[in-house]
Amino acid sequence: MSTVRPLHNLVLIGFMGTGKSSVGQAVAGQLHFSFLDTDQVIEQRVGKSVGEIFAGDGEPAFRDWERRIVVELAARTKTVIATGGGLPADDANLASLKTHALVVCLWASPEKIWERVRGQSHRPLLNDLDPLAKIRRLLEVREPYYRQADVLVNTEMRSVRDVAQQVTHHFLAARAEGR
Repeated sequence: MSTVRPLHNLVLIGFMGTGKSSVGQAVAGQLHFSFLDTDQVIEQRVGKSVGEIFAGDGEPAFRDWERRIVVELAARTKTVIATGGGLPADDANLASLKTHALVVCLWASPEKIWERVRGQSHRPLLNDLDPLAKIRRLLEVREPYYRQADVLVNTEMRSVRDVAQQVTHHFLAARAEGR
């Protein structure tokens, strides 16, 4: 017997570079929803970039901000929410998101992720001597959380448009069946 839960929102989780922001904006347009990126909300509230928060306040302070934002998200409706890559690695965050949203994980291989993000300087977790190895280690830790998503979508060899259409389809189908 499955429990019916309200699907007021759609949440995209997954590792950096899997397309959460670009796919999220496209899906929001298709559904006529607003778009919210949790990292951008935190940057606006704190007045610092994610990199500056990590460098000055530390990762635990950033994760605390994520938890605060997740609590607020439960009051939103008709919103596509792109989360930071580590946000779902907190059981309470994932459980809270699932109370009001279909949670979709976007997935790609470590090599594809590195190919997509290697030229980006705003990725504090990649400040490492071997960024590809760091991606692999972080993915290994986060994968059990990512697999708890309602839907997993591989973005490896697909356009943003194709992935967005698939995500939109999953959301509309889940809403229709009252998931």
